[in-house]
Amino acid sequence: MDLDTVIVGGGQAGLALGHHLRRAGVPFAILDANARVGDAWRQRWDSLTLFTPRRFDGLPGLPFPGDPDGHPGKDEVADYLAGYAAHFDLPVRLGCRVTSVRPGAAGGFTVDTSTGTLHAQRVVVAAGAFHTPRIPEVARKLAPRVGQLHSSRYRRPDQMPGRDVLVAGGGNTAVQIAAELADDGRRVMLAAPTLGPVLPQRWLGRDIFWWFSRLGTMRLSTDSRLGRRIAAQNPIIGTDVAGLLRRVDRVGRVVDADGDEVLLADGGRRRVDAVVWATGFRPHYPWLEVPVLDPSGAPVHREGVTDGPGLYFLGLPWQRARGSAVLGWVGRDAEVLAARLVEQGRLTPPLRPVPA
Repeated sequence: MDLDTVIVGGGQAGLALGHHLRRAGVPFAILDANARVGDAWRQRWDSLTLFTPRRFDGLPGLPFPGDPDGHPGKDEVADYLAGYAAHFDLPVRLGCRVTSVRPGAAGGFTVDTSTGTLHAQRVVVAAGAFHTPRIPEVARKLAPRVGQLHSSRYRRPDQMPGRDVLVAGGGNTAVQIAAELADDGRRVMLAAPTLGPVLPQRWLGRDIFWWFSRLGTMRLSTDSRLGRRIAAQNPIIGTDVAGLLRRVDRVGRVVDADGDEVLLADGGRRRVDAVVWATGFRPHYPWLEVPVLDPSGAPVHREGVTDGPGLYFLGLPWQRARGSAVLGWVGRDAEVLAARLVEQGRLTPPLRPVPA
């Protein structure tokens, strides 16, 4: 089947782009490996609540329902995305896992999937940045009796055996999970050599994202000095870190492991019953057979535009601005990219189907 554009990924970035392409009359399909729109959100930990209030969580053309000053949970976000796709009748192909994107014999791209092959003039990779969990090699040295989960598989405290739990990481996910485990009565160690600046959820009676929006912070790019500074700091938002550090034992970086003990950078050793590795992700595009990745596997692009004609990325952190990977702001990047695709028009003559 021939299409103008194939969008890989049916999360907020892909849906927002689909909305703009639908309005422009561009033939496209959104391919998503999940069984339902929004499943990537449903699979996150049970108590996850967005930092951003609902007034800033809507995609183009459809406000996020509910109290505009309240903060939705992850299942509410998933349901909103499913409703968004249905509201605009977006052509999302569920259960459609992309196995290869390669240059087409007659131009454009051949897109192989678990449900068949498509031919497209353009491909937009909107699959997000959180692909393969990054777990340090020392995890292999822990005894089998020590429970281990990457934060992407953590759902609730009862997954973690025993009482002594180490959370490795210094970002928002790490401190939120550490706080939840401490609330559950666990003895928590937070292995966080550094922590970013702490910002309150509300300041002077307003949500912090109201201030970000008013001051233009979400539109900052890494081309600006302030944008580079914020990107490097990774601020922690809404967690009472001072209170958390009174309830947990903050330790240094984990450098090794032996049986049921972790060895720390300061030379200390701590026995653990379980570990949550909140150590981030690495990019992973094994199906992308176009030379647009650096040696680490990360996309090489300028504001989502690659050197591969017709191949784009959308929804990456700091792709164009601070809000590029944030639910309520990704629509701005999607609008810019959609306008580019519409202005560009077709890249080649109509594609010839590849013989079966």
